[in-house]
Amino acid sequence: MKSAVKSSKVNRAWLNDHVNDTYVKLAKKDGYRARAAYKLQEIDDTLHLIKPGQLVVDLGSAPGAWSQYVRRKLSPKSATGGGAAAGELNGRIIALDLLPMEAIEGVLFIQGDIREDAVLAQLAEHMQGQLADVVISDMAPNLSGISSADAARIEHLIELALEFAQDHLKPEGALVAKVFHGGSYDTLYQRFRDTFVTVKRIKPKASRDKSAETFLIGLTLKNP
Repeated sequence: MKSAVKSSKVNRAWLNDHVNDTYVKLAKKDGYRARAAYKLQEIDDTLHLIKPGQLVVDLGSAPGAWSQYVRRKLSPKSATGGGAAAGELNGRIIALDLLPMEAIEGVLFIQGDIREDAVLAQLAEHMQGQLADVVISDMAPNLSGISSADAARIEHLIELALEFAQDHLKPEGALVAKVFHGGSYDTLYQRFRDTFVTVKRIKPKASRDKSAETFLIGLTLKNP
């Protein structure tokens, strides 16, 4: 009973923090599906990664906030309307997630598991032989609370993003990936350093203070 009461208090506290969160309010105002859009925006404002004319691949895309942000960046003449798709799309966006995602105008969405070869083959087919300018990955596993198991799941997903980038990214391209501080962080950071000429670490202001998430950005492949 005490556990249930404590859980209820935690849920109410989280809901209260969520409802009053500055970025949640901004997302609602700007038409984004999630506050995560502002994490990518800060990374992009810092490094200037996403430009009209590019092919951008969004891994772990649901509910679609990152694809919404990219959609707007590829439509520079669109009216100011936050996350809403507007204006002529100059470029291509391919999104992939295990979960369903509500359609976004101009975004090609594939529902499937990146761990399956058939899904990766489908994604590569839709790229039509074109290499990506930017790969963005907000992928994260369902956490079990068992640190060793969770670290292994996280590491596996980041490894898949790295492998995809090595196979399907332009030599001068960029990979943005969400990682978590913990048992596998140093290993993943070293993998990025082994794969890219330049590696940046950014903890966006839109990331919650209590969250262990941060983002690694790899720029220019070492062995394309």
